[in-house]
Amino acid sequence: MQDDAVFKALADPSRRQLLDRLHEKNGQTLGELCEGLDMTRQAVAKHLAILKAANLLSWKRQGRERLHFINPVPINEIAERWISKFEQPRLSALSKLKKRLEKQDGN
Repeated sequence: MQDDAVFKALADPSRRQLLDRLHEKNGQTLGELCEGLDMTRQAVAKHLAILKAANLLSWKRQGRERLHFINPVPINEIAERWISKFEQPRLSALSKLKKRLEKQDGN
């Protein structure tokens, strides 16, 4: 199941940090992603491979370099499947409460 790979990839704080960095500036090279991290280049490359296997990351060649890009689709799918269905009842309850309170204020 693809969700398992995504959850496994997101479970590691270093991988989440890499995704955060790509969210701030998409299209970074391995060297740029390594800057300021307390990890070897090889460790960052392994984390990127796990993110790519989970489809959270894509890359393209630009000359001799490889640019890395975040893919938000799997995260959105998880949000739709796992978060929104739990939030919908709360949002509906809040909407009903708001309408009742507005109706009371109108009388």
